[in-house]
Amino acid sequence: MTVRAPVPRVEIAGIDSLILRLFESIEERNMPWLLAASQRLRSAFGAALVDLVPSYTTLLLHYDLERITANEVRQLIAEAFADLQPASGAGGRCHSLPTWYDRSVGPELSLLARRSGLSEAEVIRRHSSHEYQVFALGFAPGFAFMGLVEETLATPRLSTPRKRIAPGSVGIAERQTAVYPVVSPGGWNLLGRSPAKLFDHSIEGYSLLQPGDRVRFEPIDRAEFIQLGGDDSPLEMSS
Repeated sequence: MTVRAPVPRVEIAGIDSLILRLFESIEERNMPWLLAASQRLRSAFGAALVDLVPSYTTLLLHYDLERITANEVRQLIAEAFADLQPASGAGGRCHSLPTWYDRSVGPELSLLARRSGLSEAEVIRRHSSHEYQVFALGFAPGFAFMGLVEETLATPRLSTPRKRIAPGSVGIAERQTAVYPVVSPGGWNLLGRSPAKLFDHSIEGYSLLQPGDRVRFEPIDRAEFIQLGGDDSPLEMSS
């Protein structure tokens, strides 16, 4: 059965930018449509496209005013969404991120256990047993917003963000999970740390993870974490 394509609501984001709102709620099933629409739009706009940024429910379209008129932009959008269907098995790459779950680098591990009524081992098992969708990149270079975390593990952001989070720190905020790719402030609940390098100038796009990719966290012990190049320095709780 053919599923009806979403009809984008066009919102003005700037003199040369539009937001195409395809959905109203965050769902994993949105991503194939967003990726299919992205491919159609990139092909349609060609050299007139400056940037196209997918997010949870929207596409940010940035075009070159010197190459295309506003009327032509609207026409190309309509054509791109005509008879749109996601490709069979559409999606990006699958990644397995080794992760050392431990209180010394994941101080909220015990907090999540208490809030959920689960043991720390069960929190780890549940967090690592799900395959997460990469919805968007933002906040910091290579920072991928992933979901959806099961409701039992969903936890609000910290009331006071930390000033310094170590690279590789794995956290949860509401029903999202992410890995901090570089040193930065942050208010997510930390469960552990991964030695994976998520932001690298030597790879295409600089970010290991891209919207549409799938991610699974693979629990490892401290010895393997260090062997893979991880930094086991405990989080500075005063920072």
